[in-house]
Parts: sequence; C-alpha cells; structure tokens
Amino acid sequence: MWSSLLSFFPKMISLWRGSRQFRRGFWITLAALFILFLIESSAPSSFPVNSLLTVRENTSISSVAQYLKDRHVIKSPLLFRIAVSLFNPDNGVLSGSYYVSEPSSVFAISYRISRGVFGLKPVSLTVPEGSNIFQIAELASKAFSEFDSMAFIKLAHGKEGYLFPDTYYFLPTVKAPEIIDAMEQNFQNKINSISNEIASFGRPVADVVKMASYLEEEARLTQTRRMISGILWKRLDEGMPLQIDCTFQYVNGKNTFQLSLDDLKIDSPYNTYKYRGLTPTPISNPGLDSLRAAVTPIESKYYYFLSDKEGVMHYGITHDQHVANKNKYLR
Repeated sequence: MWSSLLSFFPKMISLWRGSRQFRRGFWITLAALFILFLIESSAPSSFPVNSLLTVRENTSISSVAQYLKDRHVIKSPLLFRIAVSLFNPDNGVLSGSYYVSEPSSVFAISYRISRGVFGLKPVSLTVPEGSNIFQIAELASKAFSEFDSMAFIKLAHGKEGYLFPDTYYFLPTVKAPEIIDAMEQNFQNKINSISNEIASFGRPVADVVKMASYLEEEARLTQTRRMISGILWKRLDEGMPLQIDCTFQYVNGKNTFQLSLDDLKIDSPYNTYKYRGLTPTPISNPGLDSLRAAVTPIESKYYYFLSDKEGVMHYGITHDQHVANKNKYLR
C-alpha cells in the first residue's frame, strides 16, 4: 500500500506542474465540493423554527441523524454523524428535549445534541392561593403547550391541599410529576415553618389543612380568617354541622350567592349542611396565611358568620341573629 502511495504522489506532482488543464480542473472540483459542503451543512429551507426536538434515551447516532433529517432539521445525516464524533467522541448524542428557535447549521445542531445544550428557558407558573387540582391543571396547560392535564389530575388525586400555591419556574417540557413534586416539597417547607404552632394547637395536620382550605375561600383578611377559624373549630367541637358554603365549589362549582335551597340538600360528603364534621379532603390548596390562621383561632362568642356582597363579614351568636343578618345583608 505504501509503495502505491509513494508512486502516486510523484505522478500527481508531475501532472500539477506539467498540466495547466489539470490544475484548473482540480480547483473547479475543489470549489464544487466546497459549495456542496456549504449547501449540505446549511439549514433546510423548511427548518422547523420554534420547535422541540426530542432525543430519547439509548438512541443511536444514526437514528438521531435520520430523525433530524425527517424533521427537516438537517440535510446530511453523514455530516451530522461526523460532527458528533468530533464534538463528543465518547458519549455521542445526549437524550433530552432541545428547543430550536431559528435555522441552524448541521454543525450547530450536532454540537448542541452532543453537548446537551438544550436551549430551553424556564417558564413561570403562578398558582394562586385557593386553587384546586383541576384549576392547577388548567393553568399548567396554558403555560406549557405539551402539558398533559389529565395525567396531572390523575397523579394529584389525593394530594388536594398539599400542593402549595406559589410562583414556580419549569422548563417548557415539564411533566406532571415534576410540578407535583415541586409543589409538595414547597408545602412541606411551609408547613415545617409553622410546625411549632401546629404542635401547640394539638390537632392533626390533615385537619388543619382542611380547615385552612375553608378559610382560604371564606375570607381574605388574616384577622377575619382567624375569627372564622375560631367559630368553625367551636362548631366542630360541639357537634354542630359547619354549614359553610365554600365546600359547594367542590360539589357543583357554585359560590355563596349562587346556591339554592335544592343545592343545600345535595347528598355529598362535601355538603357541610347535610353532614357533620370536616370534609373528606381539603377543597383547595391554601396559602401560608390560611394555614397559620387555622392553628391560631380567635375565641369569640359567635357561632355564625356571613359575608355580604362587598366582602364585609357579619357575625351572629344565635341562629335567629344569623337569619336576621341574611335578610339584612344578602337580600
């Protein structure tokens, strides 16, 4: 082989020196190859801008190259494979989702996929206090185009009350378990911050969270929440039904001003007019203020309360006083 190469080069040098036509042809061929290289390495005209490219685990370089060609991301699978072997000869391609905002050359694409440059910017997800799992699923679906809201609802079943409302930042490719894990961890951090108050209060955390979810819906001011907390715990301890309207949002989606007498007869464990005690689960995910109000109730002489259409709270000691307040402020 070496003898053939040694004899080849002198012949090429001889042709180069002796033939002007050979030199001209050589440069034309080289120029053509260079132009072809530029064309093949450039982005296709139908490049999918503002798209996500997903490289699955344990996928071969050849399969990824073909996937990118089929998606009109690259023109030449061969150039992609060569570039990946240069950029990351040990590991090849790295799995994950890559965001492409504009057309890129095969070398730019291969560099990113071989080095794990995903190009994803975190997106904010703000969950207001008092949101339930269905509302959170809807918010996440609006924030993340590929989010599976049904998967979220299924996984979040049984976690109502324990997904802390806050502003979170996730990648656009976030999945339901990631959001749930982050919200649960945040809840745990917040509940730990008032652990001494909960311990002093002496009731189970599960009961505290349920009460906090009611307070979140019934009032907006801290002192008002603490007043209502005192009333509801007292009614509970004395065996009285809670008779609060906010739980109907978990039954038929209605609020205080939409409820009818027929609604109050609905046979549901969340109907606190019909069933005594706390509801089976919290009705929403309360914030820290409501959690703290649940364990720092204000003792009072009142057993009843209602909020007028301006949000002002009115209290009553007896049922007759409560009825009078209804006639005065809600009619």
